[in-house]
Formats: sequence, C-alpha cells, structure tokens
Amino acid sequence: MVGTSTESTTTEAPTEAEIELGSRLGNAMMGLGRQWAAVSSQLSKVGIDKTSMVLLGALKQIGPVRSNALAEAVYSDPSTISRQVAALVKDGLIERRADPADGRASLLAVTDEGRALLDARHRQRSCSLARMLAHWSPDDRERFVELLERFVVDHERNIPNFIEEHAALMARSKGEN
Repeated sequence: MVGTSTESTTTEAPTEAEIELGSRLGNAMMGLGRQWAAVSSQLSKVGIDKTSMVLLGALKQIGPVRSNALAEAVYSDPSTISRQVAALVKDGLIERRADPADGRASLLAVTDEGRALLDARHRQRSCSLARMLAHWSPDDRERFVELLERFVVDHERNIPNFIEEHAALMARSKGEN
C-alpha cells in the first residue's frame, strides 16, 4: 500500500521543481480531460450520457437522498440536476420515494434497472481499461492505480482550496483591469 497524505495542503511556497512537476501534472490532467470529453461526446451519440451516469453512480454510492444532497455530492446546483433527474426517473433508472423523515419531501433512489445499467457500464469500462494497460508490467499497473487512487483522494480533499485560490486570482485580475 502506498503511503497516505496526512495533510491536504501546505502553507509553504512550492519550490520551482515542485511547480514544474505541478505543471506537468496539470498538463496531463488537461489532456486526460480532453480525451474523456471526446469519449463522452462519442458515447452521447449512442445514448450514453455522462452526466446521467455520474448522477446514477453517486446515487448508488450514497443511497437514497434528497435531490439537494445528490447535487452536493456531485458538486452541482440542485436546479442544474433537476432536468437530468427528471429524465432518469422517466427512463426508470431512478425512482422517487417518500421521505420517512418528512412526508412532504421525496428521496431519490436507483432502481434495479439503474443498478443493472451501472454494473454493465462499470464492467465494460473495467475491461477497456484493463486492455489498455495490458502491456504494462503487473507491478507498474498496481503501483499506478495505488498512486492514482491516492491522488484522487487528495484532489477531492483540496477542491475547496483549489476553487478559492483560483477565484481569488480571477477577482484580483478583474480588479487590476
């Protein structure tokens, strides 16, 4: 198991070498983002909507919740996801249930059909990624996945800092113009 980070950020200024490494990482992330956007675009043409899959996956993971909690889980605004949720309900992938804590409210839950779709998509994605890395040594594959999982945890922990830093930069640049 790879060591885990005990601190999500540091107050010390990064060195030039660390900044360069951050630049390489950022460029790699941007490249991966562009590649996944291309995949999402092509898959949407055959009826596989990325946003719907994100909402279904999050809902499966966290269990039945109100729509505002689902929006928070995917870092979105409740009004933004309402259209996607309505479509998923219409398609039978999500259902609305009465909230036992408040009969006036409803909870969203993944249906059996939604679970089956997620399971099939997960299996297909896993097979595709396994084929992509098949030429790597088993040790390289294991190490890469361990480090990527660690990075994702640290990245998610740092999202608020990332947003705050970049929003402050934009505010300063707008004030200077």
